[in-house]
Amino acid sequence: MARVIRLDTHAVVWLYTGEIERFTQYGQELLESEQLTVSPIVQLELTYLHEIGRLKVGGADIVGDLESRIRLYTVNQPLLAVVQAAASLSWTRDPFDRLIVGDALAANCPLLTKDEAIHAGAPLAVW
Repeated sequence: MARVIRLDTHAVVWLYTGEIERFTQYGQELLESEQLTVSPIVQLELTYLHEIGRLKVGGADIVGDLESRIRLYTVNQPLLAVVQAAASLSWTRDPFDRLIVGDALAANCPLLTKDEAIHAGAPLAVW
């Protein structure tokens, strides 16, 4: 039975664009073997990146495409649990990173991310 793993925002973008080679071998193995999930905060960050012109497609479209194409699931973690877990993450000032990591912590599941700051601050990060 596959375990659940959260995906960071850049991982979702790379899956959407088909850039699997950007993942490590271990990351690619996780993509093949685990139940892939995403926090709604990732969709919000994707929407923000679209609004500022860094992405050509909006967050709902990217997540919706991956939900149908690769069975990505958006989780429905209680916001209070996410905020409580994120409150102690003083190693980052990025609100999206803080909430995405808080979501993974509240769910007690790994977060697939290349982000070095997250790896330095969150032992649940894998790459």
